[in-house]
Amino acid sequence: MGRLRRKSFVLNHVRLFSDLLLYLPVSIQLTLLAKMHKEVINLSSKLNTFTEHWTPRTVGLFNGHDLMVVKVKGEFVWHSHADTDDFFLVIKGKLKVEMRDRMVELNAGEMYVVPKGVEHRTIAEDEAHLLLIEPTGTPNTGAIHTAAIRTFA
Repeated sequence: MGRLRRKSFVLNHVRLFSDLLLYLPVSIQLTLLAKMHKEVINLSSKLNTFTEHWTPRTVGLFNGHDLMVVKVKGEFVWHSHADTDDFFLVIKGKLKVEMRDRMVELNAGEMYVVPKGVEHRTIAEDEAHLLLIEPTGTPNTGAIHTAAIRTFA
């Protein structure tokens, strides 16, 4: 099997495994994910596994928190998190974090934490790549019924 075919074969099976994880109970998903990520995690490689915007992908766990990467473009919905702060680290591109009383603009390599309870939305005029850190199970919209489904990269 040629090198490119081998790489394609492996990537397809990794994606299939990620899709299958979604059908397992969350506790089993987290256990498997923790075991999978005892090695170095390359965020650029993880970001290359999907094209959708506003659908965070869990890439690791840290003290009860999900480490997630996400691609964003356009405007996200206004929302708040009653019980947790919202952490944004820009990996690539630019991101605006708009709150009702001010706006923060972030460039690659910069981060911002929206305090819990503060209504906000994020805006990216061009595609931006972010690292998010949130307590496991935190809905990305602040409400379970409108949140993105948990997905692994």
